[in-house]
This record gives sequence, structure tokens and C-alpha cells, in this order.
Amino acid sequence: MGDLLVRLYDLPDPAAALAAASNAGITIKRPLPSETSLLCRWVKTHFSEGWADEVAMAFSTQPPTCLVALDESSKLVGFACYDATYRGFFGPTGVLESHRGKGIGTALLLGTLRAMSAAGYAYAIIGYSGADEFYARIVGAVPINGSTPGPYHHLILRD
Repeated sequence: MGDLLVRLYDLPDPAAALAAASNAGITIKRPLPSETSLLCRWVKTHFSEGWADEVAMAFSTQPPTCLVALDESSKLVGFACYDATYRGFFGPTGVLESHRGKGIGTALLLGTLRAMSAAGYAYAIIGYSGADEFYARIVGAVPINGSTPGPYHHLILRD
């Protein structure tokens, strides 16, 4: 797995993805700083401690560099961040397994990449992608040659 590159100046219109998510009862929004602990606990529980740490970093800026997906009862079902570990990087991102296949990941991806574009980025890097085909299909992401193992190869090992 290597890194992927996305042209932010050539993104598809997110309207269809947002409408599909809305039709499934999903709301995409930028979380408030007062929701930091809640989101970090949720990400740690459903994904990983490392991702929760990256989410916490996404709240170190104003506005937070994170979007969340909420179901009809305002419960978290997904999230996506950017500029969490490295500037210009998209991720981490995740959708609960029970809610996959409803367009939530696509809506989060496009919303987050649009936010990066609005912040002045021309390109985004998707680090250490495990879903290359998805990113290529949705946003035309292409592999970055020589990007394995990428900038994550010096991580401190967890117990």
C-alpha cells in the first residue's frame, strides 16, 4: 500500500453523494469543538486509538478539519479528517460497518476534499490507502510512485 494523489481542482460535484446520504437519513456536518471528546472516544471504540489521536489533532484548528456523519437520531456513523497528521493529507476516515454501502463514505470523502480545496489546497494525499479502487473510482486518485512505506514508517510501536 502506498499513498494516492487527488487533484482537488477536478473533483466531482458532491450534490448527488450528499443527496444519497440524506435520502438514507444521514446528515454530514462539521463537528463543534465541544464534541471533541465524544468523537475521539467513538473513533477509539469503533476504529483505533491511533485514529482517535488523529481526530483530536483535527480539532486543534478552528474550524476543525473533520466532518462527521450522523444518522436520523443524531448518532455518529462515520467521520473523515484532513490535516490530522500531515498537512495536505486526507484521513483518517471510517464508516460503521452496519452503515456501509449507503454512500456515506463517498459523501464524507467529497465533503472533506471540498473543504481542503476551499482551504487553498490544489492536491490532497491519501496516505497508506487500503481502498485504492474506491478512491480511484470516486475522485480519480492515482498512486504516488515510490511512496511505500511513506511517512508513517517511523511510528512508535504500540503494546
